[in-house]
Amino acid sequence: MDGAQAPAGFNRDMLAGIGPALKGLVDQGALAGVVTLIWRKGEVVQVNTVGQRDIATGLPMERDTLFRIASMTKPVTTLAALMLVEEGKLKLSDPVTKWLPEFKDMTVLKDATGPLDAVVPAARDITVEDLMTHRSGLAYGFTSMGPIAHAHEEKLGSALANPHTPDEWMTRLGALPLSYQPGERFHYSHATDVLGFLVARVEGKPIGQVLKERIFTPLGMNDTGFWTPHEKRDRLAKLYQALPEGGLKDASWSDPETPGPFEGGGGGLISTADDYLKFARLMLGRGEVDGVRLAKAETIDQMTSNLLTDEQRGHAFLGMPFWLSQGFGLGTSMIMDAEKHQWMGAGGDGAFGWPGAFGTWWQADPANDMILIYLIQDSMPLGPEAVTAMQGQRPTGRIGCPMFQKMVYAALG
Repeated sequence: MDGAQAPAGFNRDMLAGIGPALKGLVDQGALAGVVTLIWRKGEVVQVNTVGQRDIATGLPMERDTLFRIASMTKPVTTLAALMLVEEGKLKLSDPVTKWLPEFKDMTVLKDATGPLDAVVPAARDITVEDLMTHRSGLAYGFTSMGPIAHAHEEKLGSALANPHTPDEWMTRLGALPLSYQPGERFHYSHATDVLGFLVARVEGKPIGQVLKERIFTPLGMNDTGFWTPHEKRDRLAKLYQALPEGGLKDASWSDPETPGPFEGGGGGLISTADDYLKFARLMLGRGEVDGVRLAKAETIDQMTSNLLTDEQRGHAFLGMPFWLSQGFGLGTSMIMDAEKHQWMGAGGDGAFGWPGAFGTWWQADPANDMILIYLIQDSMPLGPEAVTAMQGQRPTGRIGCPMFQKMVYAALG
């Protein structure tokens, strides 16, 4: 029947068009494959598995395919830290130097793109809240310009496969000047990696163990972690780079034989659509899902409420007017103006989430009681000054994400 209603109030025919539209991108060679999931009002309404997780072997995308979710890790790490805040083990206003002496007596660049020796003393210490809101003054090489961008690569190594122990890495990071004064502005950075190692020091155990004990095991997220066990590796999607001349190049790297010491709370997790749905439902449920409460409702409300000033939202992010329609709280962004947000996707006012560098994306929408998850493995430049390569262009396969969002909301009417 034309226009029949699918479960949870969707138009069945419009929903049915999502899979073929995504298959079009795969058929064009823009993407190897994609997994999407729509959850609304207590049920999974649709899962699409399109294309391949490994082109060379012909292995298809499947519902349990593992993805490197990159910065979708950040909200998870932030929640773990906020659980410690609830327990009185740390405060948002605490200086991080209480646990991380590597960041004592920081200096700040006079010009964020200027010489590394032109610095002034930091006006104050970085706080726990600064780490959660990316207002610490810390940087990523790929979001920075000038000497500080290259210093990150030289001192810390690749943003993808870190060779250092957490202690060595923080010593190296702490020796670099900050790009901005703590609290001054949003500058996307290694702050959540630092937050993860702070949590590890407070708890006296690796951040991966903390996340497993506090979040993954209680929620039944059995496929999520910083390292892929050998018996699961054939489920891991390969990472592909879209070439300018067309076609896809395998840009994957292999997990080490055994778990390494560096577990990046800012971007290191591997997960599946169904596992991440459990975390997203916990967030949508304001700290509770399926009778399991991990955090107070007020804690989740704080995570998902804008904390940036109007001036801080006035700065571009990765060369885009990202804050035109959005704000940022503790580890997540949220839609503040759904109408203005149409330039980059779709969602109701108050919908929140945070994407990952390899094209992974999720959004929980309280107004519509809905969660959307979009998982691909599309490599993007993450070397020094990569922000310039991102400006004014969007890798072809990534148009699938806003396309998916708009089709879902259109099907909802």
